Parts: sequence; structure tokens; C-alpha cells
Amino acid sequence: MDLIKNLQWRYAVKKYSDESVSEDKIDRIIEAINLSASSCGIQPYRLFIITNPELRRRLGEGSFNTQIHASSHLLVFAGFNKITSDYITDYVEMIQKQRGLESGALNALKNTLIDYFSTQTPEQNAIWSSKQAYIGLGTALIAAAELKVDSTPMEGFDPKLFDEVLGLSEKGLHPSVILTLGYRNSANDYLASVPKARLPINEFSTKIN
Repeated sequence: MDLIKNLQWRYAVKKYSDESVSEDKIDRIIEAINLSASSCGIQPYRLFIITNPELRRRLGEGSFNTQIHASSHLLVFAGFNKITSDYITDYVEMIQKQRGLESGALNALKNTLIDYFSTQTPEQNAIWSSKQAYIGLGTALIAAAELKVDSTPMEGFDPKLFDEVLGLSEKGLHPSVILTLGYRNSANDYLASVPKARLPINEFSTKIN
């Protein structure tokens, strides 16, 4: 199965080459992320794709993850700080239009979501949104592997710096997780030739019939 072979090929790259990933492949990865599952289907995060070398160098200041500035592309998954009633209303209206439904056809869904999220604190909203962003991250890792694009998921970054540089708070967002994309420098990456190590399937998983 190609999917399994591609996931066996994938690893968290430590050293990238100077080769850039084509915009066609980047666009396909972005589309895959946009198609990711999200709880309630409301996509409570946004994606920033950064190629500017100076900007990536600034974002990597103080981080031990040199991949932030040494890769081809940097993806920032930014979760919502708050799930507002206006956002839910607009999103449900978009669903109705895309599905050819009459206005108000999904009012029950809209009202249920508004009622639920109105009881949550901003902190709870932010944590929930970040969890949804991680689902998108998982999709990005798989999509990149399918396209033979290398990647490195990271939490080792300065969220305050990312917020300041990208103006995330002003957009009602916070940095949840980041992902670099590029091509491995096999000659200088000690992990490139190391076999992937994982638990045996029967130890990792339990089937309950």
C-alpha cells in the first residue's frame, strides 16, 4: 500500500537542503489541510504559509529548531482565541449556500453551536481550537509524504514572537503548532538513514471484538 510506504519514508527532518518545494505541491498540501476533519466542521483555525527568508529567520530567533529558517516553507497553524456567534452564523450561511439549501435550513445547527460555545470560556475555546489545528497538522504530514515532500512538525517555537511578528492577536488567533516543508539533506541529517522505530502493532493497538 503506497500510503504505508510513504509514511515509512517520512520522518521529522533535522537538516534541509536548499531545494525549494514547488508551489503546485504546496497548494495541494494546503488544499488537503482545508479538507481536514474538524469538530462540528467549523474549521476554528487559520493557516499561514511563509516563504520570506528574513521573516522565517526572525521567527526562528532563540529556537533550537533551525528548520524554521532553513526549510523551503513554514506553515503556521493558528487557532481561534474565541468561537463567536458571528463566526458560527457566517459559517453556517456558507454551508447553506454551498449545499444549495434555503436560508435558515440549518438554524437548528447554528443555534446549537452558538448555545454551546457561549458557555465556554475563551481559554476553553483556545484549547479546543488548537486541538482542531492538530488534526490539520496530521493531514499535512500525510499529504506531504504522499507528494514526497519532507516535513518537520514543531512545538519548539516562541509563541509570543510569532504572535508579535504575524499580528495574530489582532486577528483573534494564537499560534498552535508549526510545520516546515522542504527536502532532506541526506548527507548531513543523521536521521535520514536511520530505520523508523515504532512499537509492534500488537503492543500499540488492541482489537476488541
